[in-house]
Amino acid sequence: MSTLSTLGIIAQEAAQTAADVKAAAAAQSAGYAYGLAAIGPGIGIGYLVGQSVQAMARQPEAAGMVRTTMFLGIAFTEALALIGFVVFILLKFV
Repeated sequence: MSTLSTLGIIAQEAAQTAADVKAAAAAQSAGYAYGLAAIGPGIGIGYLVGQSVQAMARQPEAAGMVRTTMFLGIAFTEALALIGFVVFILLKFV
């Protein structure tokens, strides 16, 4: 085997390794991004449900209206987590 062919094989293996390292770093970064994007909506939903239960306990006659408003708030807050997931997918595959 000549020296040039050996150097070509080594360069090809180094290029594959660099691509693998880049793909792994991109996957890890995207995972962190989604994890951070999920923290805010998690806290928001927890706070929203807690305050809604407290409002229902204080005024049981308004429980229906509070429950409806709570579910709307949960839907809007959860949309933030879904946007974070879309960003995660974009970072992963683009």
